[in-house]
Amino acid sequence: MRDDRHSWLVERPIAHRGLHDVSRGVIENSLSAARAAVCAGYAIECDVQATADGEVVVFHDETLDRLTDGVGRLGALSLVEVRRLALRGTDEGVPTLRELIATIGGAVPLVIEIKSRFDGSLALARSVAEIVSDYRGLVAIESFDPDPIAELRASGAGFGLSGVALGMVAEASYEGEEWSFLSAAQRRELTQFAHAPRTRPDFLSWNVHDLPHESPRRFREERGLPVTVWTVRSAAQAKAARAFADQIVFEGFAP
Repeated sequence: MRDDRHSWLVERPIAHRGLHDVSRGVIENSLSAARAAVCAGYAIECDVQATADGEVVVFHDETLDRLTDGVGRLGALSLVEVRRLALRGTDEGVPTLRELIATIGGAVPLVIEIKSRFDGSLALARSVAEIVSDYRGLVAIESFDPDPIAELRASGAGFGLSGVALGMVAEASYEGEEWSFLSAAQRRELTQFAHAPRTRPDFLSWNVHDLPHESPRRFREERGLPVTVWTVRSAAQAKAARAFADQIVFEGFAP
């Protein structure tokens, strides 16, 4: 039986880090990218991290070098220090999550990915929950790391998260260099989806390059839960993905 509680999540394509286009000076995860997505009617996916003083900012990379005129780890700087930086080639700064949701204003759905080093820290998840609890737009929270989602699943009511969709971002293998910091036990848990009893995800966001795969099939066909796929970068890739998923997370083209 299909679970339609969060069907809004897959009603429209989801702009990966907003509708960004560096050729037009619109940088990923910026307020400009969010405004562009709203104007086009797309849902928005964004990434959040914490500054050294615990403020929640919208930024993907652990380091500042690729996207700003700064260097080093974002998490080593206070919010005041982050605000001194400009997104590369623009006069925009790194937005806070509060600024992003104020900009969106509930106009389109928002999917917030909690970035994590899988170190057991739950402070960022709790801060995101506090911010989101005051938001009246459609919102989902996801992560590769089961711990933040399990925390929000267990304590969501206390955080005021009733109705907020909680999901897992996942892929078929965690053996690549980018996952080298994971323990063998963590890799097994992720690969086998062994965290499901504690995360109890409302949706799954799956790597498009790992389709078809048994995990998203079971989510859709056996559990009746929505599956999105990331990151889709062409119309042809989108067409192929729709045979295995309910919606795409896209960039670089207009779906």
